[in-house]
Amino acid sequence: MNNQTTTDNATGAARQRVLVVCTGNSARSIMAEALFQTLGQGAIDVVSAGSAPTGRVHPLALEQISRLPVDPAQYSSKSLTAVLEGAAAPFDLVVTVCDHAASTCGTLPGDPARLHWGLPDPAAHLDTQEARSAFSACFDELAERISGLLNEPMA
Repeated sequence: MNNQTTTDNATGAARQRVLVVCTGNSARSIMAEALFQTLGQGAIDVVSAGSAPTGRVHPLALEQISRLPVDPAQYSSKSLTAVLEGAAAPFDLVVTVCDHAASTCGTLPGDPARLHWGLPDPAAHLDTQEARSAFSACFDELAERISGLLNEPMA
């Protein structure tokens, strides 16, 4: 990760700023936001956004997030434009979780490091059981990748 950071006023510890982007900001990026927040144990300042947000979080994404010790109701679908306009500081890392978002993300303030994880869209499944399995597999894959990233030494 880049070495740009914000400081947690309560502890004085540096917090990495991460932005997770996908197209709809309803499933993959929302689950990644919750995982970064939980697995980062307060060291990560994370937000997710969509290049074309749906305006709602997929119920099966919320079901997966409920596996974590967080309130799933705190997550919402946000536009990339709104998140960037409201950002107090540049992001250290931008993680794109779908190919469309990777190609439409463009130039971002502060020239953050970028990481692309092209994960299949679990919301593309129409059958409820297939969708539930796809969401679970995506959540587990994100958890594994985020854990690995957080265990790497930071630059």
